[in-house]
Amino acid sequence: MGKVPHILIIDDEIQIREMLSQMLTREGYQVSNASNGKEGMKICRELPVDLIITDIIMPEKDGIEMILELRKDFQELKVIAISGGGRLGPDGYLEMAKKLGAHRTFFKPFNRKEMLEAIKELLNVDKPA
Repeated sequence: MGKVPHILIIDDEIQIREMLSQMLTREGYQVSNASNGKEGMKICRELPVDLIITDIIMPEKDGIEMILELRKDFQELKVIAISGGGRLGPDGYLEMAKKLGAHRTFFKPFNRKEMLEAIKELLNVDKPA
């Protein structure tokens, strides 16, 4: 059996982090959490991470800055961007995230089944080990 994929969830909303954490842990993934991009980058540099799910609008360092930094320092890392809106509305931010290198984008609230399917596809796994 291979190693268990490690997913990092970065979102300033604790409810979103907890819901994603529980959902992914139940699916057998190893999960870490960060409440902003600055914390998220610190975890990325300390632990091997296979996939990041990042909110776009956050304090400290937003998701767009995160994606730019990840593309520069961790080209292989898979990224899913999520957003509930903001000044541009979720369309504008998620479109920008995709252009900058996010592999998938989801509006909040997202469909859990679609999120899990996207994660499995990006990690190239049927079910975690």
